[in-house]
Amino acid sequence: MEERRKHPRTEVDEPAYISSCGSSTRCRVLNVSAEGAAIDVPNPSFVPKRFLLMTEKDRVTRNCRIIWIRQNRVGVAFE
Repeated sequence: MEERRKHPRTEVDEPAYISSCGSSTRCRVLNVSAEGAAIDVPNPSFVPKRFLLMTEKDRVTRNCRIIWIRQNRVGVAFE
């Protein structure tokens, strides 16, 4: 498969939170680059198109938008 990313991703496997409209849910960041990430979520149907992603370890918060969904894995772009 041809790699289409502009920036390589780093494997991380870190717990994080998705936050939107006053509610939040846990997720897991699997890999990250300067422009986006792949995350595992319990149920992707409850993830809004745009949300805040905060890593548990270092509390970095990023604005995200969904690019793709495959089962419980979601690819996001940082805005």
